[in-house]
Amino acid sequence: MADGGTRDAGERHVVGLAVGRGTGAEVAAVFERVLGRFAELYGTDVTVARSPRVYHSYVSLKEVSLGGGGGGIDEVRALTREDADHYEQFVRARAAAGGRVVFRTAINAQTLYLVRQRLQAVKVDALDAAGARLLLVRDQAQGFYTGENEHTPGRVRRITEFSREITGKVLEYALRRARQEWPGEGPARIVMAYKFHLLDGALDVWAAEFARRHGVDVQVFQPDTVNRNLIAEGPADRTVLVAGNEWADIMHVVLLDRFGAGRQEEHCTRNVHLHEDLDGLVEYQTVHGSADDLEGRDLVNPVATVRAAAAVAERHTGCEGAVAAAEQALARLREEGVSTPDLGGGHSTTAVVDTLLGTLERPPGPAAVPTTRTAPPPLAEPVSGP
Repeated sequence: MADGGTRDAGERHVVGLAVGRGTGAEVAAVFERVLGRFAELYGTDVTVARSPRVYHSYVSLKEVSLGGGGGGIDEVRALTREDADHYEQFVRARAAAGGRVVFRTAINAQTLYLVRQRLQAVKVDALDAAGARLLLVRDQAQGFYTGENEHTPGRVRRITEFSREITGKVLEYALRRARQEWPGEGPARIVMAYKFHLLDGALDVWAAEFARRHGVDVQVFQPDTVNRNLIAEGPADRTVLVAGNEWADIMHVVLLDRFGAGRQEEHCTRNVHLHEDLDGLVEYQTVHGSADDLEGRDLVNPVATVRAAAAVAERHTGCEGAVAAAEQALARLREEGVSTPDLGGGHSTTAVVDTLLGTLERPPGPAAVPTTRTAPPPLAEPVSGP
């Protein structure tokens, strides 16, 4: 089941892990510790299959290529392409081996969007606006964020595209996901937020075709109109908001804040790959970025990573109740004032996680049995580069 199920069909308890620079190593360590604790509590075997490459953040790219003696723009382009090619192959290898889930720390956005275009990714988040249920589906597979750059002296030309095929895939996923999210009801409407005036009417035609074919209400609006309606009226219940990334990248954080889902530093989200080779493999990430300024300081906020580990444990390794257990433990930490400096506390990342792991409890149920965690398997294909 693409994104909606609780168990994996192939390598049911193997979780992929991809690590970027900046605070990536620290975030990955938090993820492995929390996932390992859930495996211990639930008596399940979980193997972490880690990519052998550490992927660049934007800051590390600048340091390597734009500093003294670096290769400048050409080197940025080359390293970005190498990272994208490697990460794409890692994700494909996980899917080919039967893997259904990957956790990834933050990496350079241009690298990510090359992969997202190739693997036809969407980002999905369910929100609750005072009882009005909203499903946000970000189209990451097409538009300005994707595409290729052509450089001439003093100029960059960015070539992007939209297609009926990808638009249809995104809408079909959104409809299917909404029916999973609201069983027996499904969506009341699909609202598309795109700069469709720039596309000569093509997006309107594709949306109308989809609406007729599936018998669902699909409305296409300019992003500023969607903003005005959300501010003036709030979302109507069971609205699926399918949005181009040019708008959604900014508004995702605003929606999280406005509709009570919390700060972006404490939120995780998931990307679903719609390419047929991946069959809906899910990639979890924190909403916050690589935070290179905090690298090595043991100060990165671990809350979003804890939530990601709990979601992976519950949905992909059979640890039913893990999400609720994590929220209960996080609530205890808040009551006790245990937090990192960005939340007004005085604790390190390690101290927060240590306290959380000591607080974490499995919900009542069958007793756990001992678990064995195996070493991460190597990537099958040869690896080179930084």
